[in-house]
Amino acid sequence: MKVPKSLEPLLQDGLIDEVIRPLKSGKEAAVYVVLSEGVVRCAKVYKEANKRGFHKQSLYREGRKVRNSRQARAMEKGTRYGRREQEDVWQNTEVDALYRLAAAGVRVPQPYHFLEGVLIMELIMDEQGVAAPRLNDLELNGEQALEYHRLLIGEVVKMLCGGLVHGDLSEFNVLIDAQGPVIIDLPQAIDAAANNHAARMLERDVDNLAAYFGQFAPELLTTSYGKEIWHLYESGNLSPDMKLTGHFKGQHKKVDLDSILREINDAREDEMRRHARDTTLIVKD
Repeated sequence: MKVPKSLEPLLQDGLIDEVIRPLKSGKEAAVYVVLSEGVVRCAKVYKEANKRGFHKQSLYREGRKVRNSRQARAMEKGTRYGRREQEDVWQNTEVDALYRLAAAGVRVPQPYHFLEGVLIMELIMDEQGVAAPRLNDLELNGEQALEYHRLLIGEVVKMLCGGLVHGDLSEFNVLIDAQGPVIIDLPQAIDAAANNHAARMLERDVDNLAAYFGQFAPELLTTSYGKEIWHLYESGNLSPDMKLTGHFKGQHKKVDLDSILREINDAREDEMRRHARDTTLIVKD
């Protein structure tokens, strides 16, 4: 295939041996299957800010470290230099999060190289040795839904014990390999201790999981794992091996299951339309 311009510097530097094929294109980046150091991996090429679809980035920027006061002022004012620096911070957030979470035992792709806006990392594969499917591409039964939900809640807890909240977790950024779920797409990850929105984002991540898996296991729709996890974290009692109940004391909520399922289906249809559009664009490229 024709080598994208964004990958040419990595070919010249020997970090990529061959670009095999496009894998996917989304709101944040385009991903290619590549041969790197003799191993099949993937290359994530971040899109420019004006071509991204991610909104309300200011919520995610809160608490992120910058090099100096000049950088912070420029980013606040939105100058050309500030926008360039913000891009560096945004991209490096995912790289740092991947290394940090991999060290904490969270199931994320292993990163290898990051150069000029391109991240070379592990290609997550299924039992047949091909690129693993996203969670939303699978048809689940109730037992599978409960098991995957249990595993992902465990990963959320490990992430928070490591000080991070994903911030955009859903069925669209979880891959399923032979061992189960692998969490991807972390450029918006936030520092749980430094961001005032962390509790709300954690609860939203967990609610997204409950809403999705609740299609197959409706009992998950009445759980309150997010509030329980955050309460334990704030009180200093959260640990990766803690057994959770899925309920929070004093939390009583009535659930309109039909309404929730309609919202889930609407969201899935929107995402499928975006995915179809992005796939068309990457094929043309």
